[in-house]
Amino acid sequence: MKSLRIRDPDVALKLLETRLGRMHARQRLDIERDHEAKASGQGLTLHIKQMMIEAILRATGAYWWGHANARKVQLRRNDVRLPRLPKAFDGFTILHLSDLHADMSAPALDRVVQLALGLEYDLCVLTGDYRGCTYGDYKPCLEGVARVREALHADIYAVLGNHDPIGMVPDLEALGIRVLLNESVAVERGAASIYLSGVDDAHFYHADDIEKAAAHIPEASVKILLSHTPEIYRQAAHAGFDLMLSGHTHGGQICLPGGVPILLGADLPRALAAGAWRRAGMAGYTSVGAGSCLVPVRFNNRPEITLHRLLLGGF
Repeated sequence: MKSLRIRDPDVALKLLETRLGRMHARQRLDIERDHEAKASGQGLTLHIKQMMIEAILRATGAYWWGHANARKVQLRRNDVRLPRLPKAFDGFTILHLSDLHADMSAPALDRVVQLALGLEYDLCVLTGDYRGCTYGDYKPCLEGVARVREALHADIYAVLGNHDPIGMVPDLEALGIRVLLNESVAVERGAASIYLSGVDDAHFYHADDIEKAAAHIPEASVKILLSHTPEIYRQAAHAGFDLMLSGHTHGGQICLPGGVPILLGADLPRALAAGAWRRAGMAGYTSVGAGSCLVPVRFNNRPEITLHRLLLGGF
C-alpha cells in the first residue's frame, strides 16, 4: 500500500482500482478533486459558520458546558447475540472506535487513550472520520490517530468516512491499521472462523460495494460489516450480514434533553441513529462517536467508545 503514494496519477489509479474496483476508484477520486476545488473557495464561509455557532453558544453561556461534555468520552458495553455464532467465538469482544475527528479536540482524544489502555478485547475496529474537516491537510489528524494506535492492541481494521480522503490509506496501514476498501478478511479461532467486511464511504462518496465486499464469504458464515454510515442498513441486511457496526451520526451531537437529536445529517430512521438496533434479522450498532464535528461541543449526548461482546444465542 505504500506504493499508493506514487505521484503518477495513472499508476495511482490502477492501484486504487485493484482495491476499490474501476468505477468506485474513479468516482471517489473525481468527487475528492471536485470537493477540494470547491472547498478552497468556501473555507472562509465555513470558518465564519463555525465562528457564528461558537459565538452564539458563548453568548448564551452554553459553550463551556458543551465543551466540557465533549471531553467526557465514556466506555459503553453492548452484548450481541448471534444464533449462528461458532462456539469458539462465544464471548469474542470487539473494541469499536468511531468519528475520532482527531484534529478537533485533544482533550477528547486524551480520554480515548486513557480508556483504551486498560481494556481487554480480541479485535479493534474503527468506523471512519479521522479528520475534522472534509478537505485540507489530513496529516494533523494522523498524528492523533497515531497516539490512539499506541494505546491499542490486537488486530485493527478500519473503514474510511466521508471526512477521509483515499490518500490517507497508506499512512493508516503504515500504523498497523488495515483499511478495508470493499474487502473482507477471515477472523479465526482454532478451526472456526467469522468474516469481517468493510465498505468505503456510502454517505458522501457513494463508493460502497457490499456485493464485492462479501463476494468470497461462505454463505453459512457469520458476517460482520463495517460501514461509516448506517444508512445502508437495508442493503447490509439483504446481503445476509449478521451484524453491522457504524458511526457517522454523532447521535445528533447537539440534542434535546433525553438525547433527542435536533439534526442527524443522515437519511435513516432515528431509532438507528445511536446505540443498538435490529432490522430484518440483522443486529446493528451506531456509535455516537468519540469526537465532535464542526464545533467541539456536546449537549445531552456523551461521546463514546464501545466494547461489543459476541454471544451465542437467540435475540
